[in-house]
Amino acid sequence: MNHFLNTKRILVVLFCFLTLSVNAQNPIKKTIDRIRQFTEEITDKVSDKVREFTSPEDAEKQSSSDQKIEALEIPMSPASLSEELIPHLGYTLSYNYRHRIPNWVAWELTRHEVGGTVPRASGFKPDPLVKGTQADDDDYRNSGWDRGHMAPAADMKWSSQAMRESFYLSNVCPQNQNLNRGDWKDLEELEREVAQRYGNVWIVCGPIIGEARNGRIGSSRVTVPDAFYKVMLICHNGRYESIGFIFKNEAGSHKLSYYTRTVDQIEEITGLDFFPQLPDSIEAEVESRKDHRPWRIQ
Repeated sequence: MNHFLNTKRILVVLFCFLTLSVNAQNPIKKTIDRIRQFTEEITDKVSDKVREFTSPEDAEKQSSSDQKIEALEIPMSPASLSEELIPHLGYTLSYNYRHRIPNWVAWELTRHEVGGTVPRASGFKPDPLVKGTQADDDDYRNSGWDRGHMAPAADMKWSSQAMRESFYLSNVCPQNQNLNRGDWKDLEELEREVAQRYGNVWIVCGPIIGEARNGRIGSSRVTVPDAFYKVMLICHNGRYESIGFIFKNEAGSHKLSYYTRTVDQIEEITGLDFFPQLPDSIEAEVESRKDHRPWRIQ
């Protein structure tokens, strides 16, 4: 039944797998016709089931997303990246079984979702959809590192299922305690303010492995990232705006403006292509700009 709860997640999987099936040297535009054809076929087949099983809250989310580019938050990974693409109700992730952490986690946050009232879940669990080796909760215990959410639990208060899935270990990384509970949390609060202000925001975040100077933890050998990134995109009055952030995986206390980067800069560091479904001319212009004003960043 849960497979029909969110048409958007089904289309995300199709988009990702079709993209990965194309030779790395071919541009994404060559898959557009195939994506459109599969999208139309799947939408026709599942529309009745979606209406039958979707809750009123999730139906509202789907209705609002129909007016925008589908799966705009999903980045394009380089062909060389070890990844397992996994859709959940509230977010989609690219899981790296070699490091036991995600490559990226992507989600759209809406004003409706920010107003959710589902209580915070407790207890981290393995992700049942991960096929490769994954971390265990014991890997983090007494390691000195927090279980740092990528897609935060507070963004998932709109659904009990989304809340539970945010505590899957595929959605966390070893994170400095001060960072997790300080400046990283401040950024999570900002994204909710942005969703409230503009109606929705597209978000992608994840670890930067770097040299893995802090090694690995636990019997599962979970890699401790050197840093973390987050990119966000909004559309206001027909104009797209983006912003990026880089946080070293260490203690510190700074204003959020200290961490800002252009999305282009983060793409260069990570090798990912963020917001690839934007028209090329818009993507190039938006991702090269760093303007604090739409985000009210100090």
